[in-house]
Amino acid sequence: MDRTPDPLNLRAEALFASPLQASEHPSTDQVRRAVASTLQRLGTDGCAACLAAEFGDHPDLAATRMTWALTTIHTTDPPSARALALAG
Repeated sequence: MDRTPDPLNLRAEALFASPLQASEHPSTDQVRRAVASTLQRLGTDGCAACLAAEFGDHPDLAATRMTWALTTIHTTDPPSARALALAG
């Protein structure tokens, strides 16, 4: 079965792989720039590899960072805003 990856999850993986830190309390623009530059630098496969490596090496820290990345991505681009953008 072929599945299309969820764009929000791909962006969360890119944020996870970026140098941006939760402690910086980044703005929406900083998050979007970090995601874009990380995707350009690593690609989706590179982001997934970084994620896998961190979960293998430091699962407790990686889980916390991924929770932050997912929450941040959902806050900066909530599903309702995406649906409205696609409909318009």
